[in-house]
Amino acid sequence: MNKLVLVFAFLFAINSFSQEKKFEIKGTLIAEDTKKPLESATIYLERVKDSSVVTYTISDKNGNFKIESSTYDKSLNFYVSYIGYATYFKKINIDKENIDLKAISLELDNQLGEVLVKSTAPITIKKDTLEFNVKSFKTKKDANVEDLLKQLPGVEVDEEGKITVNGKSVNKILVNGKPFFGDDPTITTKNLTKDIIEKIQIVDTKTKSEEFTGEEGDKENKTINLTIKEENNKGVFGRVSAGGGTDKRYELAGMINVFDNDRRVSVLAGANNTNTPGFSFGEISKMFGNGGGVSFNSNGSFSIGGRSFGGGEGITTSQNAGLNYADVIGEKTDLSADYFFSSSNSENKSSSQRETILSDSRFFTNSNSKSDNDTDNHSFNLEFEIKTDSTFQISIEPSFGYSKSRTRYNSNEETLDDNLLLTNQSEVNSDVESFARRFSNEISITKRFGNRGAFIKAELETTVKQQESDDFLDSATEVFGTNPETIDRNQFTEGENNSYGVSTTLSYRLPLITKKFFLNFKYKYARDKDNNRESTFDYNNSTQDFTDFNTDLSTDFQYTDYRSIPGFGLSYRGEKFSTSFDIGYNIRTLKNEDLLRPQFNVERDFENIEANSYISYTFSPKASIYVNYWLENQPPALRQLQAFEDVSNPLQTIIGNPNLEPSNNHSFYAGYNGFDWQKRTGFYVGVNASISDNQVVSKTFVDPETLKRTTTYVNVDGNYNIGSWVNYNKDFKVDTLRTIKLKVRASYNTSERINFNNDVKYASKINRISPRIGLDFIWDKVLEFKPYYQLSFTNNAYDIAAFEDREFTSHNAGVRTATFLPKNLEWRNDINFNYNPNVADGFQKSAWFWNSTLAYSVFNDKAIITLKVYDLLNQNTNARRIATQDYIEDKQSTVLRQYFMVSLSYKFNSLGSKGESGGDDVYFFD
Repeated sequence: MNKLVLVFAFLFAINSFSQEKKFEIKGTLIAEDTKKPLESATIYLERVKDSSVVTYTISDKNGNFKIESSTYDKSLNFYVSYIGYATYFKKINIDKENIDLKAISLELDNQLGEVLVKSTAPITIKKDTLEFNVKSFKTKKDANVEDLLKQLPGVEVDEEGKITVNGKSVNKILVNGKPFFGDDPTITTKNLTKDIIEKIQIVDTKTKSEEFTGEEGDKENKTINLTIKEENNKGVFGRVSAGGGTDKRYELAGMINVFDNDRRVSVLAGANNTNTPGFSFGEISKMFGNGGGVSFNSNGSFSIGGRSFGGGEGITTSQNAGLNYADVIGEKTDLSADYFFSSSNSENKSSSQRETILSDSRFFTNSNSKSDNDTDNHSFNLEFEIKTDSTFQISIEPSFGYSKSRTRYNSNEETLDDNLLLTNQSEVNSDVESFARRFSNEISITKRFGNRGAFIKAELETTVKQQESDDFLDSATEVFGTNPETIDRNQFTEGENNSYGVSTTLSYRLPLITKKFFLNFKYKYARDKDNNRESTFDYNNSTQDFTDFNTDLSTDFQYTDYRSIPGFGLSYRGEKFSTSFDIGYNIRTLKNEDLLRPQFNVERDFENIEANSYISYTFSPKASIYVNYWLENQPPALRQLQAFEDVSNPLQTIIGNPNLEPSNNHSFYAGYNGFDWQKRTGFYVGVNASISDNQVVSKTFVDPETLKRTTTYVNVDGNYNIGSWVNYNKDFKVDTLRTIKLKVRASYNTSERINFNNDVKYASKINRISPRIGLDFIWDKVLEFKPYYQLSFTNNAYDIAAFEDREFTSHNAGVRTATFLPKNLEWRNDINFNYNPNVADGFQKSAWFWNSTLAYSVFNDKAIITLKVYDLLNQNTNARRIATQDYIEDKQSTVLRQYFMVSLSYKFNSLGSKGESGGDDVYFFD
């Protein structure tokens, strides 16, 4: 009977849609006072019956607009909204398909005695602001912030929760202007509900000082600020969840938030053994990430399964808890703080087969390993922002951390020559316990002068990292051949690695043209010092203890990097065009002291130019371009400079090169971002390139008989990487309830790397192209159907005959579905198929992955009962092949397998008078 009712409801819906009338309304908007066209005004239509938004659009630079849709209403309310002008209203009869309203003149708002019509525009565009009315964007029941963001034009949220706005990444999320549990944005987007949010602000990412001085921020990254509704700033809300399943799988989570105007306290806790990273309430689409299957890396590697469905390698059991606090102290100080504790246990077994290709031969390595790791981590962060007056700001951001871990590891490995004769073999058992402490602090003091944009700023950054480790090692290595040898080690290593860093920067901005054109002066001094000590003791059979100091395997280094960088620059900031150019002269000293081997002490002086520049142009609120170039230099790493022979691995000796020079990295980025409100299309294209001079690369020689390896480091020129991408999205409105979204994207990457193989210098070039197409069909409150297909093609080419060029192709297809009938029931599926014909024989070439969740809402949507199925077809695997410049490796390790789970989630809310929400406004800064 229920099925019959659904069939009749479906047929009735189709019949209703067939009676909908298509229409097109066009016109031109003119300002009454200036007689000029109004660009970026909002034009929208509402139903007369319930004021729900039917459709909307934005006027172009000539003031023209065209709004198209369909409706079964006889008439609709027509509105035009523009900042500074009175809202225009007209009731329009939908009695013909084409309606021309000709010229519409908008009156200044301050000339009206009263505002008769209050604007409810779904979008309002200001100077640098897009304002969204959330009530115009429908979401599912129990929607969280992530669900809300997915409905906003120009905003994309991928399967892992990564957010982009008009093609630009969101790298920070704030709540009421303050951090919420550190730098993990998914804690906020997945666990705060939509109904408490008043508005969403999206701006270029800036530091506290940049906000205070009005400087340009990071134009390629965005910050989202969630503002809680005023009536929701007092009360308690939260959510608890628990689930249990087959194979002893479980999950627990809870969050409670107490808001009292400016004071905000949030507490969360959770535990699971389902490889769920971070903190979430276990929704299946949020637990399993991006679906898995075969994926390619830029170096030509791919994986089957990879980090799909719970984090890839190993099984992890984790617990976490956190506390977030925000308040205003007096009238001048904003405070925010958070503490987070996480504990985990990870177990993993892996096996691999590697073929290493030399210029005149090749050899094969087979290995098996097992690891068990326990880690506890504590972190505590504070932020103080003090404004003594409108011209003086102090920002203080200390951070503390402590962690301890223990890793038990054992492995066995064998190496065979090109005739498959055993050449060497080894077995390793180790037990490592480590402790780490961390402290950092950033202090910024800014003073503004006058109203022309002048300021002086002093910044101080300090970091302290201290790590101690106890490593027990038992290993046996056998080398065969003409001169066979056996190397047995039973050792204890006491390690200590301490890092100290301090950086001071003094900046002054002199306005040449008030608030537009500036001359910038900057001086930076920095010192980083690393103390690295490893004392190794061999086991003494006489004393039955680790008492024999092993000088060859012990180290004691002090590595210091001094930098003094004076610089200056020019910057311009206009209404649409902004640019800057900064140049600095880096006077650097690298000093490496070997306290055990003074003959290897080295001190080097370098002088390099550093630069950073950008050009940004905004054509309109819907389109902009950005070009950036920067020159940086990177010093060699500590281990790369140490001239002594590191023989900690009997089969691989590493010798540093004290004559290494810093590498100079030239980087370039250009991007275009556009979203056409009239056509509902988004078009984003970008290219980046990097070229390195004096790049530090490894140079390895392999003994042809024993296959022992000796590695050192050299500087080379000619390494480069060039990448490009294009994204295109378009919405097709079928009718008032049904929408089709076309999503097309493609990327291309080419890179070249200089390598050495047994003293033979060669270049490897990698080209990769990956197009993807998706088509989303969304029927409001009924279903979602989202199929997609992606092809990846990679070619590895070499300029010497010893290496054969290699090609890899992978296919990835899938569909994500959701149904919302009958009422209170939600069924979601994620089906993914991967195929790679290039995988070696014996490894799985294709795999199906199907995850499903069935959720039912009870108690007026306050509680949800969920049945989740992980890997329904039981095909999860992470067998993968990796191809690099000189080897191919097939590898497989432990993965999370199929399970079923039932969970219950309950939310509570006493915000406002009854815990209910009023109107919603969202602000979008571009």
